[in-house]
This record gives sequence, structure tokens and C-alpha cells, in this order.
Amino acid sequence: MHSSTSNSDLMAPPPPERPVPVQSWMITGVVTVVVFVATLGAWEWYWRDWGAQPTYRNSEGLWALQRKRINQGEGDATVLVGSSRTLSNINLDVWEKLEGRRPIQLALEGTSPMTPLEGLANDPDFKGKVVVGVTPMLFFSGFQYRDDVLNYYPKETPAQRWGQWLSMTLLEPYFAFYDDDFALFTVLKRQKWPQRPGVKVDSDVRRLFTVSKDRNMRLWEKVENDVAYQTRAKEIWREFWTNPDPEMMAAMPKIVATQMERAEKAVKKLQAKGVKVVFVLHPVDGEFAQFELHAMARERTWDPMLQRTGAPGIHFQDYPQLQGYWLPEWSHMARAEADRYTTALYPLIQEKFQSTGEKK
Repeated sequence: MHSSTSNSDLMAPPPPERPVPVQSWMITGVVTVVVFVATLGAWEWYWRDWGAQPTYRNSEGLWALQRKRINQGEGDATVLVGSSRTLSNINLDVWEKLEGRRPIQLALEGTSPMTPLEGLANDPDFKGKVVVGVTPMLFFSGFQYRDDVLNYYPKETPAQRWGQWLSMTLLEPYFAFYDDDFALFTVLKRQKWPQRPGVKVDSDVRRLFTVSKDRNMRLWEKVENDVAYQTRAKEIWREFWTNPDPEMMAAMPKIVATQMERAEKAVKKLQAKGVKVVFVLHPVDGEFAQFELHAMARERTWDPMLQRTGAPGIHFQDYPQLQGYWLPEWSHMARAEADRYTTALYPLIQEKFQSTGEKK
């Protein structure tokens, strides 16, 4: 018995026709390339006019390149770990002139040096010296803004290494816009969009440094010379201590104790294989100093940490030659100041190494 619906009614309708306009694909390709180049050029021109210049990216791959040096024949080198003050305040060029050898820079901005320090302690190839930069609010909290780097290094693939080489060879030396701070979606994110009442929106730290191939960092000229940009940097720092999280503050004594225990274990392990360790607490200024040196007072943090680890330390408040420098946004030294500071700090570090039995 036939269905009341014919078989032809069940057939799918024919696909719609989409006629392609008659055109020259060569012209289309040329126009596309011209528009792309013009847009790219306009974006590059905009950031250069604003004051940006090409610099190497402080990427996961760049850090990994420096970390590998320890396992590729430089296990006896002096290694710098710490946070952004160690990156910007210790100038590798000046250090090399004083010592005749360049240190390996492994400090990471916004990040406690504890994990890299533990990595050095567990690395059988490392038998050099370590300078540990201490930014109290990061060191004693264990905060890791750049945990992407710490997770990346042990798992880096050949494709990632190849991509790092291409980026450093073809892009980073030539394009000023090629920086996370100038990415389109980053720019859109930091616009003053309407916010719901009572919702706190934390600002991302803006670009502060220029970077060399071996992570020798300098404070960006704009931070020194542009008062508005300098002021904005201070405003962002101020957010760090405005309306702190009550739960975090209540847990801080326990967190500090945990970080001290980690430091003690790592330093003891380093010392057991003959590695000398020196801690350095770099200068801080203005409102940042008022907050940090009170919230992380040395009698509760720095002093007991040195006692537990048995390692020597250099606190800027104890040395007149480490005071009086210009920190444009309270936390990092101007370029010329970093050169003077490195010259003053270097002999103090060597003296501490010698006091623990290390020959220069």
C-alpha cells in the first residue's frame, strides 16, 4: 500500500547555488596584502609615535634559553634569581666589566624566586654561586605571576624552541608593537568600561622594561621621562595595598613560615654541594616602601630567614652606598641609577661570598 506522501516529496531539496563573481584572484590577493601591510604599518607607527621601540620579549622561551646554559657547560656560573627588581637593578654589562664574566639572569617579574632556587638545588650540574633577590611581598608570600615560565621549561618541545628562534630572529628586533602590553585585546581590556557597583577591577601592570637577548633588563625610557605614564605605574602599585583581602592577611603568618621552610631546605641543599648563596633586599621608595617594609617587617621576615638558612644577606637599609637612588615608580631604578647601584652592590656581594669561604 502506497503512502499518501509521494517518494518525490521525501527527497532533499537541491543545494543552493552560490555563483562566484567573475574577478581576478591576483588583484584580490594584491589588495588583501596591501590592506594587511597598511594596517600593520599603521599599528606599528602608532606605537612608535607613542614611545615604544623594538625589544625582545621576556617570554617563557627566553628564560628557558638562559636556564639551559647551566646544563650546557656553565654550571659554575653566578646565577641571579629573584623578581623584577633583580632584573632591572642589576645590570649585566656592568657586572661583566667588574668580574670579567657575565652572570645568568633567571629572575622573573612578579614571581617568588623560590621555585627556581629549588631547581638549582636539585640540579647536579649546578655548582656555581647564587644571588637571591628578595622583594618581601613576593618572596615571603610565594606568589608566582610567571608560573607559566616555571611550567614551560621542563616540557619545552622542539617546535617551541624553533618558534622562539623565529620570533627572536624575524620579529622581536624589528617590530615595536610586538609586545603583550600592546596587543589589541589587551588594549581593549584596559579601557574604562562600565563596571557593576561594588566590583573591584584590578589593573594589569603596564610595560616597564626593555629586554636584551640574555635578559639584561633596563627600565623603559617612558617610565623615566613620561610623567603621566610614571604616575599611572604608581597608581597600579597602589592597588596592591588598597583594600587587601582580609583572609589573605590572616593567613600570611602561616604562608611566611612555609616560604622560610622552603628557603631553608633549598639553601641547605645548595650549601651541601658547595654552592654559596647571598640574599639581597633591593631598595624601594615612596608609598611602596611605606607599605612593604611595614607589612613585611624585617624582624618578622628578613632577619629570621637569614638565621634559618645560615646564608649572608645584604639589606639596602644597612648600607649607605645602596641608598639614595632614583626609583621613578617607587620600585625599580632608572637606567643610569642601576649602573651605579650594580657598581656599589657587586663588591658587597663578593665580600659576602668570601666570608663564607668562597674564593673570588
